[in-house]
Amino acid sequence: MPFGGDGRGDGVVGMGNRVNWVQLRELALTLGPPVLAVVVAFWITAQFVGPAPPRELTIAAASKYSPYWAAADRYREIFAENGITLTIRETKGSMENLALIRDRASGVDAAFIQGGLTGGQEVPGVASLGRVLQEPVWIFYQGSATLQKLTELVGKRVLIGPAGSATAALATRLLTASGVTADNATLITSELPAYVEALEQDKADAGFLVLAPEARTVKRLFDDSPKIRLMSVVQAGAYTQRFPFLKSVELKEGVVDFARDLPPVDTRMLTTTAALVVREGVHPALIGLLTQAAVEVHRQPRLNDKGEASAFARSNAFPLAEDQEFPLSEEAKRVYKSGEPFFQRFLPFWLATLADRLMVMLLPLLGILLPVIKFAPALYAWRIRRRIVYWYRELRKVESDIGLKPGAADLAEALGEIERIEAAVNRIPVPLAFANQLYDLRGHIDVVRQRLEAARRTLS
Repeated sequence: MPFGGDGRGDGVVGMGNRVNWVQLRELALTLGPPVLAVVVAFWITAQFVGPAPPRELTIAAASKYSPYWAAADRYREIFAENGITLTIRETKGSMENLALIRDRASGVDAAFIQGGLTGGQEVPGVASLGRVLQEPVWIFYQGSATLQKLTELVGKRVLIGPAGSATAALATRLLTASGVTADNATLITSELPAYVEALEQDKADAGFLVLAPEARTVKRLFDDSPKIRLMSVVQAGAYTQRFPFLKSVELKEGVVDFARDLPPVDTRMLTTTAALVVREGVHPALIGLLTQAAVEVHRQPRLNDKGEASAFARSNAFPLAEDQEFPLSEEAKRVYKSGEPFFQRFLPFWLATLADRLMVMLLPLLGILLPVIKFAPALYAWRIRRRIVYWYRELRKVESDIGLKPGAADLAEALGEIERIEAAVNRIPVPLAFANQLYDLRGHIDVVRQRLEAARRTLS
């Protein structure tokens, strides 16, 4: 062993009770500076390691039984499996969700936001985890004339959705781009329960809805209202070029109801996509877990009781690792690119996050520890050899003076110096690996002593 020993033949060549203390001193001088460097590096690294993730996250959805709520409820199950409580806050929809996610005092950490709400404006402090849901823009109308363009709604009474809602914001934006405004048309804000009656009772000519295909209002308009028709927007492709958050889709003939052939013709529609967003400051581990939940929930379309998917559903179509309105979270990008973090593949969530944090701290330390492990033995060996070399230097001085000072007094003084050197060398504690060097030094001391003795006999 390189260190230790009590001077009685247990690994150290040397004499006296000083052996242990000298060895400890050598150990401290050799390893002290590297250990101090490791401690300093550990402290500095610890300043950049975030705290453990909280055990609760709050997400703003919409009304119960809405697609947003249904998705959040499935997220909640995944979070519970990982020891995290996901609280779902019921809201009036995307407009309220956007306000809540921007308000740090709201307590909301994540939210669903319908596409197009930002109006192209940057929303600071909010990041996207991708687009997770497709939301069709239904445009129904009543009357004998066939309508195919939004510009044809000039002069008509148009339902644009509840006041202050995301549907109203999107409808107004599309109508304004089409030259339809409150100056040349009647824009009506109305809650969903009155939507169907307004069209059936000739209180409105057309109306916008942003709802899932399975929504009750959409079913009523198809099932119970033969006079109401779905608009096929022939300029749908042009709208997607103007508004990148929109997509153009074709609702095939009969896909809503094969028996009744609904819709009766292939119908061109617009759809928007809902973003899953988080506010600034949410723990990266929870962002990663929420992104993983979104991937698991949305990659396969949800089936109804009959085992049928939505008319717009496609496998592996969502979530989309892109967003036209919000910057995509860096943590979400990592999940989309590489899947769940390495440690989560083998460990529970809490242990995996702890391991991730420890790795952040240990990697810089390894950069110091590895050189220490490599060079510490060499440094220790250098210190031992330096002690032996020192006494070789002293011995050489004595030997060099033999011919320069041939007097008896000088030779006696030199022999006294030899005795001092030998006594000092006998007290050097040296590990067994260096014992040969110590014995060589003792032999050379004896050689110089013999030369001095021979010179003194010659004088006498």
